[in-house]
Amino acid sequence: MQPWPSATRRACNGTGAACSRIPEMSRGGWLNGLWILIALCPLGVRAELVTLYDNGQTYPLAPFLSVLASRDATPDTTPLVPELLDLGAADPVRLLPLRSPGLTPGPVPHRPLPALYQEMLLRPVFLLGADTLSQTWLQQHRSLLLSLGAVGLLVQAETPEDLHTMATIAAGLPLLPATATDLVKTLALTHIPVLISRRGIEQ
Repeated sequence: MQPWPSATRRACNGTGAACSRIPEMSRGGWLNGLWILIALCPLGVRAELVTLYDNGQTYPLAPFLSVLASRDATPDTTPLVPELLDLGAADPVRLLPLRSPGLTPGPVPHRPLPALYQEMLLRPVFLLGADTLSQTWLQQHRSLLLSLGAVGLLVQAETPEDLHTMATIAAGLPLLPATATDLVKTLALTHIPVLISRRGIEQ
């Protein structure tokens, strides 16, 4: 990843205007499928996360991390988060295995993001798996990703242990288990980990 000068958490245009609603995309179906894009409106207006797309098939990993800790507890101990022991349909394990055909771990040369998507991408998004390369990349760039206000999509994972490992490394970064088939096709992505921002597509 090339150096980011003066990385900040700004997500919109910083003018104080409300974030515009993303129009429906017929070409490429960029926002269709099992993934979520979260946009952060200007911090001067409101500092809350706004879900732009959620079809109910994507869930944050943070609660799941607590659930795993609870499941590991012995019968003589009190679960850390007993109310999360049964997540029902919201249990990320129900999404396993997470697979995004066409994506493999490997290098991603920097290239520009098409202008159409630059206008629509209100917050940087990164895609990664539970592979060794993705784990190392996340460890190395976690601080930068936090400063950018980036949202992560875990697009490849096989086991609950994979979810636990990536949630532990993320440690505060929004990381959501999801597939990203349409996004991969639209942006012609072939390798992970990858960061998608208005600056371009890079690793």
